[in-house]
Amino acid sequence: MGVRPSQQMRDLGVVQHGAGILAEPARAFDLPAERDEAERITDELFAAMERIGQVHPFAKGMGIAAPQIGIARAAAVVQPPGGDAPAIILLNPRITTASEEMDEQYEGCLSFFDVRGLVPRPLTITVETTALTGETVTTVYERGLARLVHHEIDHLDGLLYLARMQTGVQPIPVEEYRQTGRAWVYGGS
Repeated sequence: MGVRPSQQMRDLGVVQHGAGILAEPARAFDLPAERDEAERITDELFAAMERIGQVHPFAKGMGIAAPQIGIARAAAVVQPPGGDAPAIILLNPRITTASEEMDEQYEGCLSFFDVRGLVPRPLTITVETTALTGETVTTVYERGLARLVHHEIDHLDGLLYLARMQTGVQPIPVEEYRQTGRAWVYGGS
């Protein structure tokens, strides 16, 4: 048996479950004053995503938040599934509205990659972020992208998906998870 997925992520520089930084809210950027800092951290996130993508395929897309690379700042990047769409940069993201309509799908987390958990999330969210220039940008995300973005915003709020799982539901070992390499399925799509 090779290296455990969580050890592989640790070796790639991903902070692992149990580290205090993952349980604390990240500090927001003062933009545009901290533009250089925000750009530097975003570059580090893209570099980490690149390293991780070399060793693990992400059919559902992937994201990484600054606390996961040891930086307690409100920045995350999300790569939509398929690899064609440009990555989404989230600076100071805040969910302003979430649909009543929810669904449950399995999620993984780079900070405890040995398991997958069934997580209920809204199908549509509206997110406000801060542009490097300081303006507020509002974006609506749906379905899988809403799930990915919501997951990363949770990281910036000091939450792991375990906190969102239904009472009594436990994560399953990655060896039992059968959806690796497949997109999430939504009705009517």
